[in-house]
Amino acid sequence: MTDLRSRPLIEKLVGFDTTSHYSNLELMAFVQDYLKGHGVDSQLIHDATGTKANLYATLGPTDRGGIMLSGHTDVVPVDGQDWATDPFKVTEKDGKLYGRGTSDMKSFIAIALAYVPEFLKRGLDTPIHLAFSHDEEVGCIGVRSLIKMMNEQPIRPVMGIIGEPTSMQVCVGHKGKRSFRAIFKGKEAHSSLTPMGVNAVDYAARLAVFLRGMAERIASDGPFDELYDVAYTTVHTGVMKGGEQLNIVPGHCRMDFEFRHLPKHDPDALQAEIMAMVGDLEAEMKAHSPETSIAVEELSGIPALDTDPTDEVVTLAKQLAGRNDHAAVAFGTEAGLFQHSAGVPCVIIGPGSINEAHKPNEYISLDQLAKGEAFMGRLADKVCAS
Repeated sequence: MTDLRSRPLIEKLVGFDTTSHYSNLELMAFVQDYLKGHGVDSQLIHDATGTKANLYATLGPTDRGGIMLSGHTDVVPVDGQDWATDPFKVTEKDGKLYGRGTSDMKSFIAIALAYVPEFLKRGLDTPIHLAFSHDEEVGCIGVRSLIKMMNEQPIRPVMGIIGEPTSMQVCVGHKGKRSFRAIFKGKEAHSSLTPMGVNAVDYAARLAVFLRGMAERIASDGPFDELYDVAYTTVHTGVMKGGEQLNIVPGHCRMDFEFRHLPKHDPDALQAEIMAMVGDLEAEMKAHSPETSIAVEELSGIPALDTDPTDEVVTLAKQLAGRNDHAAVAFGTEAGLFQHSAGVPCVIIGPGSINEAHKPNEYISLDQLAKGEAFMGRLADKVCAS
């Protein structure tokens, strides 16, 4: 296989442990220095702690909107996973590069950076905007301040390519997500006197059963969108913790749940249905004991992506990918936020497979990297003067 120009940059980026609970500033300093070495200024947008940052840079003309290449710099933890190699050192074996972030999604960032010299050498008629974020893996936290900065600029991108791993399939949509934590405050009593208490675990279980019923109803009745591998909105209870010991009526229970909704399924209506049930349960609890309660906190939320398949960005992405089909993905990305909060129509397309993401021995194939570089090379042909 022809030497991959992105290979050295992949090795460098994977070498930074940017697990979401750590800083990404060392990686961002490297990217800034790399861009500066090619005469490109970039801007960091720090979080409130000053330990993490987004990066934004524009290549080419600054008097018009261009094409945004976007990716997140954070990765998920490797703790407790059985890795055969050092996860933060790229290892090649059998046509694959192993390492945390190779698939999700430092390879796309490396490819975008590797083509900076070519974009500049050939001269850009259309600007290229680089937008790299932090803390995508923990609720798309970082990109929100990046979008705020973009919205304050006189000129913003006219379209975006989000390089999440899709095996170079053009994706025009993803599901939205809202996640919640419910804290049930019951009333403790000795288990021989259960009528004197209010069982927080029982009430949490009733909410979980209600959510399961919602999930089954939606799976049966829809709405549906066959573009998705799971063609309907899903509802899921993921965590339930409560009680101290068997002979005490539990006075506390924590429950975490979420729904992942199709673009056509109104998330506010789904949330209202859930909160109505919470209200009914809380009223029943308080009828037994006024000091009981249910408190629900929204932990995170991202809007769905629903790009018109006839949009200019979809047409361009299909040309660059050399294919005419498109798909949608069930997992969430920052694309929905760019579309809804910045008005930037986006597609999701990048090398690697989501099936390899977040796992031990994460990898990307050299073939996928070659396809990613071919995509970026065709982009250069489109946007450069020569």
